[in-house]
Amino acid sequence: MMEGVKPWVRKQREQIADCRVFSVHESTSVSPSTDEEHSFYVLESADWVNVVPVTAQNEIVCIRQFRHGTEQVTLEIPGGLVDPGESPVDAAAREMREESGFAAAELVSLGVLSPNPALFPNRLHTFVAADAKQVDEVRNTSTEHTEVQLIPMAQLSELLVSGEIDHALVAATLWRLLYLLKG
Repeated sequence: MMEGVKPWVRKQREQIADCRVFSVHESTSVSPSTDEEHSFYVLESADWVNVVPVTAQNEIVCIRQFRHGTEQVTLEIPGGLVDPGESPVDAAAREMREESGFAAAELVSLGVLSPNPALFPNRLHTFVAADAKQVDEVRNTSTEHTEVQLIPMAQLSELLVSGEIDHALVAATLWRLLYLLKG
């Protein structure tokens, strides 16, 4: 007979690096099945947001940007960190405006996801912004340069399946949108 999966008990946690947008912690936890201690590494970060701006012409407002991890230009949707004291919906509206110049009267939640529960305890808050309109210029910074690309909704599945859109958190947000639109 199976006992089921039980939680581990954290015995100790120590920060070993502060990398500005995340920190690295070493966690010592006790196995519930063997009582042995093991070390794990956890990346602490603020919550994240992704937003899918959709124009009145049924186009997804995407952005192209260079990503240092893969050293490639990617096709994504606006997103980023939730600043201290900021709500996820406000962060999504801010990121959408900064990265694309678009805004919308209302953002609707598509739900909350765990980005990678093996390493990150934070959450990804996902939103859709219907009837998004360009109201501003893109606000590029010295470390982030984005370029807007409008994608017809009808092409979205093809871009996801082909791997043109391959950022896992962006893909999860977009697949969730497509699923909810079917229902």
